[in-house]
Amino acid sequence: MAPAFDNRFSRRTLLQRSAVGFGSLALRGLMSAAETPNPLAAKKPHFPARAKRVIFLFMKGGPSHVDTFDPKPLLDRDHGKPLPFALPRVTFAKTSTLLKSPWQFRQYGESGLPVSDLFPHVARCVDDLCIMRSLHGTNPAHGGALLKLHTGSDTFVRPSMGAWISYGLGTENSDLPGFVTICPTLAHGGVNNWGSAFLPAWAQGTPLGNASVPADQAVVRHIRSPLSTSALQRLQLDMASKMSRNHLHMTGEDANLEARIDSFELAFRMQTAMPELQDIQGETEATQKLYGMDDPTTRNFGRQCLMARRFAERGVRFIQVTHSDANVQWDQHGDLIKGHTKNAAEVDKPIAGLLYDLKARGLLEDTLVIWGGEFGRTPTAQGGDGRDHNPEGFTMWMAGGGVKGGIAYGATDDYGYFAQENKVHIHDFHATLLHLLGLDHEKLTYRYAGRDFRLTDVHGHVVKDILA
Repeated sequence: MAPAFDNRFSRRTLLQRSAVGFGSLALRGLMSAAETPNPLAAKKPHFPARAKRVIFLFMKGGPSHVDTFDPKPLLDRDHGKPLPFALPRVTFAKTSTLLKSPWQFRQYGESGLPVSDLFPHVARCVDDLCIMRSLHGTNPAHGGALLKLHTGSDTFVRPSMGAWISYGLGTENSDLPGFVTICPTLAHGGVNNWGSAFLPAWAQGTPLGNASVPADQAVVRHIRSPLSTSALQRLQLDMASKMSRNHLHMTGEDANLEARIDSFELAFRMQTAMPELQDIQGETEATQKLYGMDDPTTRNFGRQCLMARRFAERGVRFIQVTHSDANVQWDQHGDLIKGHTKNAAEVDKPIAGLLYDLKARGLLEDTLVIWGGEFGRTPTAQGGDGRDHNPEGFTMWMAGGGVKGGIAYGATDDYGYFAQENKVHIHDFHATLLHLLGLDHEKLTYRYAGRDFRLTDVHGHVVKDILA
């Protein structure tokens, strides 16, 4: 028979017997604070991934699909005639008759896919492209359409797709952010397009410059301190971190303070990694020429694409490159020929160079490259030779990262106004993007304000027919 437990001892005896235990509890708390894991550490996907990282080539303003990757013979035939069916219930502005494309389409590669004369360099990579011709969204205005594409919502502030991916997968390089956006536009949603909203602050994008800054000036500022050594900064950071951890120990969890501590640590580590990454002088002359760095027309966007490759090969998870001109962009309500010719000339060679370079280095296989804008353009004319916004049907393409190359998926109607065959909503695009990264869009959730949120909200289907 077990002896009865004797609970007759004084408080002094209790303290004497448990003193060592209190000390171990305190030590455990201090050690856990000192060994807080990096929240951006690489995480396992839900299932085997086809892609490890994403490069998103964003064409701000909405390039015209019927002038780039979606040829329409009937549009050429019926030039000047009225559109033979009803317009969408909501349109951005008034347009007139059908406007044929000023550019010819030619077939390229073993696939024979047609590409317009606007993109002769990208056309030579067509066998690596999965051209999705049946995208459609919900908003005909730039602001709403940009937010829809980047965050899945055009009505509420939501985390961006890059933030969701950083949250779900972390980064493969602890010395660099998980999400970088190069020369992003500050208009039409601005920081919300790369923000983390209610996700932890460490998941948000790190902007380098903005659309009004030349690419060679789009760098991490203040990367070196002229006033203190690295050793002194380390001591200062350790002291600040210790004070913050003590505060957390007394007050409990504070996501904002924890994110600030993490950002200080990342900034310190970036002082070692970023100077070398931002210095492209080590790139060969042939490589720089491949990206168009030798030509004033292509130099700016070429540098952005080259930096995207350098970030990708160093383990950054999501890299966005934005082509945005404050005067023209891709938003040609008038002067379509002048505007699209200028824009395509600036990006065509750099994009092809990026695809060639990734493929030569063995990176294209597990790097998903995406090209597109927030919507397309109407097949009807506006302002003489311009086109209006069109979210009803447009084109984006993917390359590498587990998608089939040399295919065109889906279709718009005979004139290019509405997505008609194998329609791909923006939610479907996001679901497919996450799937290629090994993430189930229905399981990548975050509880906020009493409900579980996700990038695709309550929608989205993976487009399985484009998977390799």
